[in-house]
Amino acid sequence: MRNQLYIDGKWVQPLKGGKLDVINPATEEVFHSVAAATADDIDNAVASARRAFDVGGWPRLSGAERARYLRAIAEEIRSRLAELARLEVLDNGKPLPEAEWDIGDAAGCFEFYAGLAEQLDNSFEEAIELPDARFSSKVVKEPVGVAGAIIPWNYPLLMAAWKVAPALAAGCTMVLKPSELTPLTALELGAIVDAAGLPPGVLNIVTGLGKDAGQALADHPRVDKIAFTGSVQTGSKVMAAAARDIKRVSLELGGKSPFLVFEDADIKQAVEWIMFGIFWNQGQVCSATSRVLVHKDIYEPLMARLVAETEKIVIGDGLKTGTLLGPLVSERQYDQVCRAVSAAREVGATVSYGGGRPDGFAKGYFVQPTILTDVPVDSAAWTEEIFGPVVCIRAFSTEEEAVGHANDSRFGLAAAVMSKDDARAERVAAALRAGIVWINCSQPTFTEAPWGGYKQSGIGRELGRWGLENYLETKQVTKYVTDQPWGWYIKEGVFAS
Repeated sequence: MRNQLYIDGKWVQPLKGGKLDVINPATEEVFHSVAAATADDIDNAVASARRAFDVGGWPRLSGAERARYLRAIAEEIRSRLAELARLEVLDNGKPLPEAEWDIGDAAGCFEFYAGLAEQLDNSFEEAIELPDARFSSKVVKEPVGVAGAIIPWNYPLLMAAWKVAPALAAGCTMVLKPSELTPLTALELGAIVDAAGLPPGVLNIVTGLGKDAGQALADHPRVDKIAFTGSVQTGSKVMAAAARDIKRVSLELGGKSPFLVFEDADIKQAVEWIMFGIFWNQGQVCSATSRVLVHKDIYEPLMARLVAETEKIVIGDGLKTGTLLGPLVSERQYDQVCRAVSAAREVGATVSYGGGRPDGFAKGYFVQPTILTDVPVDSAAWTEEIFGPVVCIRAFSTEEEAVGHANDSRFGLAAAVMSKDDARAERVAAALRAGIVWINCSQPTFTEAPWGGYKQSGIGRELGRWGLENYLETKQVTKYVTDQPWGWYIKEGVFAS
């Protein structure tokens, strides 16, 4: 396991020599340490990325040439899938099958943007029809420059891929700052791009605390764009820092996503998707459908089935076969989730299942899958992101009531609706104020489709062609194409004495 910074194509020690412990959330044991970068290290990383962009050849390569590197990175990730997935379990805690899925998706993301990089060669320029034949005009797309990426701990390598792949495809260079809680696969990405032959400085990877390395990256005047995924509170600070230099910024922030289940829904399928929407990745998912609204006519049978199926979830170390719910990522996250459940109880919510540490787990940041009912709509449990395996459920009577409750939120990342009535499902999907809406499912994510939210859930979109556009600037080039004099100040045949 690596423990240095990856800057300018080399593994280097932090200038001030600091270290960060890496903790296994299933055992609470420190099993590794990584470099703790400071602002000086960020300076070096940005300088390296700046050279690779301003002087080096990366932005001047064709899209097809950049695509070859991206495909080589994808192949290298796939060749190391088992090793990378195990590292994600060790520092994140998620079950191994989930980690394997994530690593495969990360490879697919690099492959997808390799294809878009190739398409840039044919779509980089667009002719503009002008009303004046003396001029021609075109629009060209150019890379935005040096990008800083700050990623969270819930999907360590996948969130890196969502930012690194489109940035490199566009011709940008990048400084990547992973979460201090889950740095291992991000550091391995340095070894992967090295093996793929990526030119020095195109991608730099700097581990460190948010207050030291993350803030320095957001503040850095030679960074052209910041891409951040994380909490609303930190996203607001990133946006404020970017505003000082008018940096380009994209933010993927929190959510409190609703799931509307109508009376004609298949109860078995609804329960499966409710569970997938909140217990996958221990509920540590920004789009988790953590507010479930169930029509009153099926509320009782659905709740009975949901509790019965939740009881069957196997909790344990993510490396153990059969585990479906691992530990939360850290002690801080564990405390935060436990406090949220206690606060919900205090304001009248009923714990229909779970609510605390599972039996038999004296160590590790384990929390039972938890179902809260009778949750007041003005309580923090209903309105604020808990970011754990905790679902809040309420009954509703009418479509209008359900949509009203769903949209009554400062967030707007995702939403889901279940109904056998296609017309109603489409109508409700149109009414929901969210950037992602699932019909008869929850959480499936495809690299080809845009990802991002309304309101305080963020700014901009990742994935698909929209993710590539995050890292492109639009330039107009207009040319005077006639020999005819313009003749505004200098009239033909008239000369000053």
